[in-house]
Amino acid sequence: MNVFYAKHPDVLSRYAADRFIEQLNKNPKSILGLATGSTPKKMYAYLGEDTRAGKVSFSQARSYNLDEYVGLPGDHPASYRYFMQEHLFSQVDFREGTTFLPNGVAQDLEREALRYDNKIREEGEMDILILGIGSNGHIGFNEPNIFFEAMTHVAELDESTRKDNSRFFDKLEDVPTHAISMGMRVIMQSKIILLMAFGENKAQAIYDTIKGKIDPRVPASILQLHPNATILIDEGAASLLEEADYVRL
Repeated sequence: MNVFYAKHPDVLSRYAADRFIEQLNKNPKSILGLATGSTPKKMYAYLGEDTRAGKVSFSQARSYNLDEYVGLPGDHPASYRYFMQEHLFSQVDFREGTTFLPNGVAQDLEREALRYDNKIREEGEMDILILGIGSNGHIGFNEPNIFFEAMTHVAELDESTRKDNSRFFDKLEDVPTHAISMGMRVIMQSKIILLMAFGENKAQAIYDTIKGKIDPRVPASILQLHPNATILIDEGAASLLEEADYVRL
């Protein structure tokens, strides 16, 4: 893995945005893998600015998000569809019908997971994928002890994950207990993976991902086996590492 450090998260967000721009300018029909949460928000803001400045276009691209909460329709303010619409889709020039997320209110959730998985497989593989990481080492909603060969599936969320995400809800009880998540196997088939981690609460997960053994108890550790994975960490996330473990941007 490539591990890059910058003291300020904005530097890392700019770097990640530039990698997406490079990919889209090289192949305008790229398949993009996208994440939600506070970590990629600045990256998405940069992509919106760059689209308006004419530096990049999403008009021929298609995107697939990692996950969606079970039980939240796309117009719910805490849903990931709503987040993506607010922070990226409305800011760039995707064509209608080219941005995809799992349907968290599907009548048959297992069938929906299979449908989403098959749709991604029809594309072949994602050209570039952005990831965050949970404080317990999850990527997407692939929680600890996930089967590394897992495809898209209905995931039960760890209590630590629900507690971490409760800041987006009025109270912990409002946080959904399940989500539909892109599986580890699907993630690992992406050609380029960028993982961003900001803050000291991610430091142990980052240490275990980079320095630990490949272990299902730390799902992100499987990225050690990916041929083109880059980890982007700020001062807090790097606090348990030594300077020799990363390159400064």
